[in-house]
Formats: sequence, C-alpha cells, structure tokens
Amino acid sequence: MFWTSYLLAVLALILAWPVPVLLSRAQWPARSPFTAMVLWQAIALAGGLSMIGAMLVYGLEPIGDNLIAGLKRLAGMVFNNEPTTALGFWHVFALSAAALLTAHLVFTLLLTYYKIERQRRRHRELLALLASPSDDGPRTVVINHDSPVAYCLPGGARSVTVLSDGLMAALEPAELRAVLIHENAHLSQRHDLLLWAFAAWRQALPWFPTTRLAQTAVNSLIEMLADDVALRSESTGTLIKAIAIVASGTSKPAIGTGALSEGGVVVEGNQVSAMGGADSPRTTASRVSRLLSPQPELTRGARATVLAASAMLLAVPTALLILPGLFG
Repeated sequence: MFWTSYLLAVLALILAWPVPVLLSRAQWPARSPFTAMVLWQAIALAGGLSMIGAMLVYGLEPIGDNLIAGLKRLAGMVFNNEPTTALGFWHVFALSAAALLTAHLVFTLLLTYYKIERQRRRHRELLALLASPSDDGPRTVVINHDSPVAYCLPGGARSVTVLSDGLMAALEPAELRAVLIHENAHLSQRHDLLLWAFAAWRQALPWFPTTRLAQTAVNSLIEMLADDVALRSESTGTLIKAIAIVASGTSKPAIGTGALSEGGVVVEGNQVSAMGGADSPRTTASRVSRLLSPQPELTRGARATVLAASAMLLAVPTALLILPGLFG
C-alpha cells in the first residue's frame, strides 16, 4: 500500500485546491445546474475520502495490503492484545490523525444539523405567533412586514413558505406565482439537505478556501434549479421582475429573530430570501444575467461526460482503498 497512500494524498490535494477553483470560475454550470451540483458533491465526497484514506492507508501499510485487511489486523491488536511492534511512530500518528479528522467531520455534520433544527423550531414558534395563513396555498403564511420578503422553512410535513405584506403588495399575480413556485421547488427538491452538507463542510474545514467556494457555488446552483422550475410555468420577464423586487428587500430580520432560512439552512443574524432578498449581490446578478442572456443547455454528451467524471471521482479512491495491493 506504499504508493496507494501517496496517490490518495495527491488526489486529495488536487480536489482540495485546483479543481474547485477552476470549477468555481467556469461558465458552463449555469447551463446545467443539476449536472454541476452532482460534480460538486462528487468533489466534496471524493476529496474527504482521499484525505482520510491517505492517512489510513499509510498508517496501516505495515499490517495489511488494503484497507479492509489492515483494519482487521488493527482491530486484533486493539481487542486481542496482539503486538503492535509492526507500527512505527509515524504510522500511529497517521492513524490517529485519520481518526480525529473523521470524528471531527462527523461531529460537525451532526452539530450543524442540531443547530439548524433548533433554529427552525424557534422560527416556527415565532411564525405561529406572528404569521397568518395565506390564501395562496395551504403551506403559505404571511408576516406583517413592509419590505418584500419571501423564503421557505423546510420541515417535512411542517414545511412552509413565508411571504410578507410588502411582497404581496409589490407583486403582480404572475410574479407572486413565480415566487411561490420557486420556493416550493426548494422544498420539493430538498435543497436544504445540500446546503446543510456544504455548510457543515465549511464549518469543519474553515481554513480551506475551497469550502467557501463550494458553498457559494452550491447556493447559486440551487437558486438556478428553482428558477428553472418557475420558468416552466411563468415567463422569463415575470421571473426577472420578481427577483428584482425581492432583491430590493431589507436584510434585517423580519420578525425579530436572528434565525431565518435560505432554502432551509438557517443563517444567524441575516434575513435571507431564496428569491433574492439577502442573497449575495453576486448570486442575484448571476441569476439575472443567466435569465437575460440564456445559453443553450449542455449537450447530452457533455452532461454524460461530467456525470461519468463524477462517478470516477468516487470510484478511484474507493478502488485504491479496497483493492488488495493495487499499487504495491
């Protein structure tokens, strides 16, 4: 497994820096947001697998020719008091680092989920007190606020779309439908799960610039995906006007809470609207530019190539880890 650990380390470095940087600068993701989303997920998963795998394989190299064999031998050492003389200092260090990093990633993922759920629960309690049902849908409520505000609060059967009085007054019926379709797309496509995973990744590895790039890209892509759903029913001009109106809204919390959501991931201290509200100016600008100057969708061959590359990103580190003595 000597060369395997180095190959995994090189792959981890490539996926941690140049690949995400290049992808974040590419123009084609706007032409196929779903395909780009799959690729971002593959990069994140393969990068984490390669990073942890490189340390594991190096640490287990003296006692097994693949990950499974090495882990079985290590378990025997731990639980059966077998001699550990085969493991040197750096092997033990690598195994400890792999275990700590894995625990850190899992803990951060669970902690982020706990925080999100707690904030959503608080927000629902406030909505129960301050919001009133809307005639626009069974899971739509209205808050008394002059600024145009629209966002969704995921929660399975308890999911709701929240609109403000200011938004209702500012939008024409077709524009309001576009907003509702957009928000419902976030809920039905479970964009909150994607945002949760990438938010946790950034929280776990904040020193990696690519975690910020990935989270920003995913935020933009889910907005484009929801825009595409709205475009099936409403015109481009209607959607652009709705985005512009919501983007003009205030960035202050609408109902006195520091926890509101963007596609389901709660952001402390900011009012965030999936239709534009407190989206970053860059995200809003990219969405409007995409709608004003539509580009043809990626060809079927191009999409198939990107999806195949995504599958390979996951298959390569997996094969390096489990195939016996693949590279000696």
